[in-house]
Amino acid sequence: MMSEQFIESGAAHKNVALLVYVLQGLGLVTGGLTFVAALIVNYVKVDEVRDTWLESHFRWQMNTFWYGLLWSAIGMIFWLVLMGWLASAIVSIWVFYRIIKGALYLNDDKPIIF
Repeated sequence: MMSEQFIESGAAHKNVALLVYVLQGLGLVTGGLTFVAALIVNYVKVDEVRDTWLESHFRWQMNTFWYGLLWSAIGMIFWLVLMGWLASAIVSIWVFYRIIKGALYLNDDKPIIF
């Protein structure tokens, strides 16, 4: 049987993961500033969720940031050949999908399988 402290700790970490999804979502409309804040929260808290189902969410969120940044940089290069709007739209849809999928899995108390 799980101790009450463990359950409370798990709930707190789930709330942190939810906060990160919210900050990432806001990052889509704030120019990315809250995305950086979300990344900082991820790195500060990831050790606390190591070897739990929540670790997959923290990794998912960090990968969303780093790959989103990579694809955004590539999209900027495409602006030079006037295809940047397409690249930016694709990256935005991909990031939006990852945030929604992660939040839904988190709500269902399920890890994300990579």
